[in-house]
Amino acid sequence: MTDILRISVPITVWIAAFSAVYGLEGVICSDLWRGAGLSLGQGRGALVATWVAAIALQVALLVALRSRRFASPHPWVQRLATILGCVALVATVWSLMPVATTSLCL
Repeated sequence: MTDILRISVPITVWIAAFSAVYGLEGVICSDLWRGAGLSLGQGRGALVATWVAAIALQVALLVALRSRRFASPHPWVQRLATILGCVALVATVWSLMPVATTSLCL
């Protein structure tokens, strides 16, 4: 894994998860969701499952960045990648939490 990937992948995954979760919420609140015969309860389940999957992916990335196989030979890059992995994990939990705690389709 190159150093630029070690540094950029966790934040990129957070951005993709953010877009996916809120895009899915838009689909759930549209007529397409109900037209497919799905309920808002199923939509909530899909949102929470996507949120949990995003958190699990961030944790897996953080563990991988700390492993010998994917660790950087440069201590500075290793520390930066670990810090950014932690930041991306916190951002994933915090910014996607409303899908699990607030009302849908206001």
